[in-house]
Amino acid sequence: MKVVFMGTPDFSVPVLDALVDAGHEIAAVYCQPPRPAGRGKKLRPTPVHARAEELGFEVRHPVSLKGADEQDAFAALNADVAVVVAYGLLLPQAILDAPRHGCLNIHASLLPRWRGAAPIHRAIMAGDAETGVCIMQMEAGLDTGPVLLRQTTSIGAEETTAQLHDHLSHIGASAIVDALADLPQLTAEVQPEEGVTYAHKIDKAEARIDWTKPAVEVDRQIRGLSPFPGAWCEIDGQRVKLLGSRLAEGAGQPGEVLSDDLIVACGEGAVQLSRLQRAGKGAQDADVFLRGQPIAVGTKLS
Repeated sequence: MKVVFMGTPDFSVPVLDALVDAGHEIAAVYCQPPRPAGRGKKLRPTPVHARAEELGFEVRHPVSLKGADEQDAFAALNADVAVVVAYGLLLPQAILDAPRHGCLNIHASLLPRWRGAAPIHRAIMAGDAETGVCIMQMEAGLDTGPVLLRQTTSIGAEETTAQLHDHLSHIGASAIVDALADLPQLTAEVQPEEGVTYAHKIDKAEARIDWTKPAVEVDRQIRGLSPFPGAWCEIDGQRVKLLGSRLAEGAGQPGEVLSDDLIVACGEGAVQLSRLQRAGKGAQDADVFLRGQPIAVGTKLS
């Protein structure tokens, strides 16, 4: 098929590669514009932009698709379908209607659960046992379109958002190739009204650990916010991100370090911290972190 690809972050790159490997013609690649990054604030292309240029594709990064000129330029591509994954702009109806088979979105949840911006984070933070990917026919509403294909995967007991993100990205890449191959035969299933939840954008205010909460909630918070924005607490007055954890046996005052291997008491139960990051430093496994900053048993994390 002649495909317009629309995506921006790392999550989208394996999908672009899979479309190319499957032999589809990429008419153009749309992504978000380069943004200032690093100490020098130089403009840095997005991951999709960089990969598309490596592959020799035309890259477009309009700040909006609402104007007639942009919509005409999109329609002039005469595409069979647009594949959209974590693009970052709302698509006006004129864009949705332009390709022969419309616009297909790869969404990282089992719709209608976790419509919206942060479905991977929210699935882990809510303690969902499973999640997946849906290939959805896009319409004007927020992730409300009928589902053409869905694939399910379990969420591991110690899985972080970073790990699940990569896993779902590859599931999505495989699923869209399957969907395009079988597109005429696929039945669009209207999403049920029951079970709708919204994966609201993560707020940094959600990241501070409250050790008085049950260990189950603390563990989900740590894993769900890893790597960004990173759940955090203070250790000896210094802010430290907590990027990995597991449930553990133990009891004590909330925030009390119970063992040399960083088992920490919560309001109910305990968690073991497995990966941490000091401000301005790289992330480290707990044993490496402790060699540089020992934490005595009985220390209270605030």
